[in-house]
Amino acid sequence: MKNYIQLQKGLSLSEFQENYGEESLCEAAVELAKWPEGFICPKCSNKSHCVVWHGRVKTFQCNCCHTQVTLRSGTIFHASKLTLVQWFQAMFFLTQSKNSISTLELKRHLGVGYRTAWLVSHKLMQVMLERELTTKLSGRIEADDAYLGGKKPGGKAGRGSENKVPFIAAVQTNKNGNPVYAVFAKVKTFNRDEVLAWATRSLAPSSTVVSDGLACFSAVEAIGCTHQKEVVGKNRKSTDMECFNWVNTILGNLKTSVSGTFHAFDFEKYASRYLAAVQYRFNRRFDLHSLLHRLVNAAANVGSRPEHWLRLAEDCA
Repeated sequence: MKNYIQLQKGLSLSEFQENYGEESLCEAAVELAKWPEGFICPKCSNKSHCVVWHGRVKTFQCNCCHTQVTLRSGTIFHASKLTLVQWFQAMFFLTQSKNSISTLELKRHLGVGYRTAWLVSHKLMQVMLERELTTKLSGRIEADDAYLGGKKPGGKAGRGSENKVPFIAAVQTNKNGNPVYAVFAKVKTFNRDEVLAWATRSLAPSSTVVSDGLACFSAVEAIGCTHQKEVVGKNRKSTDMECFNWVNTILGNLKTSVSGTFHAFDFEKYASRYLAAVQYRFNRRFDLHSLLHRLVNAAANVGSRPEHWLRLAEDCA
């Protein structure tokens, strides 16, 4: 049977060039995303304005309070020396590539330095992360405990490895048993408090959570969810159980994507962004053609995210 989600039409390179291949086209797209109903002064909410040019920088000046606002202020593109075309190219690669794109590959595609490519990548992944913070799963949900990372040279192996980061993978399925939405959430460890905080943030009450019986998952009952325990063991592996079919499949795809594309990164510090990028694309996979447009809208309204802030400890949303 054909998988129409995988075979759907995405945004082709030629179509991207036609819609966003020039700076003026990108500027128009950002302006529409930032002010869909026309300019609104961020200080006094007045709509009447004029345009003032400072060299090549287009500036909107409020006719009432005379506040000046550039097109990039208050957006993820704020204070960037890159052209908007380069930013849009980066968004194209991040949204249309099945397994995302590494910093090194992005550097080569954009023709920029490694540090710049890293910054662009992390800013856009931060946009995805903040967009996904309000995602809640409901109905039947398959949940599992998982780890990112592996052994560091000279370090411990297995679950005690210093570079293993625990996270919860959860997938909402519909009445036909097909996956709808997913949530990947980094946790400090697998205990009741962490699972309860995750459930409160990511699950709708009255949902049914199917887990492998790990004790901490019973915490979902505290928010009104039903906990369906499907205990696994030596003679009953989760990979052989149909009730975990989609969470196992999606976890396998996620780990293949991360290991195949990025090879290695600071799992402890930046895991949430990489997980959010996979989650963002998965939850919008039904319409690949509009994925870049939706990311542009988010990038134009998220606010500025400077480098020093991005390099702070994780979960700085």
